[in-house]
Amino acid sequence: QAQLVESGGGSVQAGGSLRLSCAASGYTVSSNCMAWFRQAPGKGREGIAAIYRSGRATHYADSVEGRFTISHDNAKNTVYLQMNSLIPEDTAMYYCALRAGCWWDGSRFEEYNYWGQGTQVTVSS
Repeated sequence: QAQLVESGGGSVQAGGSLRLSCAASGYTVSSNCMAWFRQAPGKGREGIAAIYRSGRATHYADSVEGRFTISHDNAKNTVYLQMNSLIPEDTAMYYCALRAGCWWDGSRFEEYNYWGQGTQVTVSS
């Protein structure tokens, strides 16, 4: 059973940066596919970034491409989401997710099966 604990959310002004962390237990992040999702009020959950193939491959949604970077630290078994050039539309609850048994293709966001509790990000204009 995977346990995922997110941290690092908060309030920031537009143009600012935040780094989210996701500490994992029960599974090794580098041996599985890891991703970040977000859900804004009144909207569905959106997959925004994934990392797989032991960190050699990443995939981003168009909405965050070029502004967000996903990475992981094997020693800490932790996944990060560096968010730069934040805009008010990035305001959402952000969730870390794991797809157990996945290694080759982590871009299929609908197949993630373990979730954290989320961390709130609020971007003001």
